[in-house]
Amino acid sequence: MNVETFLPSKNLQPYIRQYLIIGSDTGMRNKILPGSSLVISFRLKGKISHKEGDRESILPNSGIAGLRRNPRLIEYSKNTSTLLVIFKEGGAVNFLKEPLHNLFELNLSLDYLISAKKVRETEQRLFHTKTNLEKISIIEKFLISEWVGSKEDKLILDSVHRIRKSNGNLKIADLLKGMPISRDSYEKRFREVIGTSPKQLSNLVRMRNIIDSYSSKINFTDLAQESGYFDQAHFIKDFKTFTDETPKRFFKLSTPYW
Repeated sequence: MNVETFLPSKNLQPYIRQYLIIGSDTGMRNKILPGSSLVISFRLKGKISHKEGDRESILPNSGIAGLRRNPRLIEYSKNTSTLLVIFKEGGAVNFLKEPLHNLFELNLSLDYLISAKKVRETEQRLFHTKTNLEKISIIEKFLISEWVGSKEDKLILDSVHRIRKSNGNLKIADLLKGMPISRDSYEKRFREVIGTSPKQLSNLVRMRNIIDSYSSKINFTDLAQESGYFDQAHFIKDFKTFTDETPKRFFKLSTPYW
């Protein structure tokens, strides 16, 4: 697997975390763990399929994936590559008219939300462009053309910052302290801007932090307690939802993940 990372231009830095171009000459399987970022994908060549449970489907040439609770297994055929746009939390809402919570746990063809003619034209430009830097430039022009106006919500983005700072161990009641807003209104705004509830985002952040900071020197009971779990069964249940595996099995697997 070959992965190239590109940073967005200055104008798009507030909204885009990074661009990835992922390629495989021999074919591969890759487990995509749930994340906090909405992702737009453009297949550059080859074939990519998505397996969930017993169902397998070919991914569209250009797609959009909302936030989700469960992992996805992605299979690349030989000589395949794809370009991914990884948004920051709250970034995608500035380019899409659809409330982001409507995309939760969905993987759709991009022309479901954006003009099919425009998507096809962008795909053609990518196909006829040789260098990866030129491909990134095409995508940035595409994104800028889809700008729907600033929808920055400082209250919600501050909540995301606090959730991340706490590694996901922050209760909703603590987030709401001192805020001049009801819980229902707050959660509605949060889902529209981020794509999921504050509780679900906290869980995504907490699980990812557990995986990224894992060390074989610590046992799973201590790991669970350090992550805010006081019930081992609850920890294992949440971990299996996030990875499809128990902690013990997951950390022994060699399947690459994102």
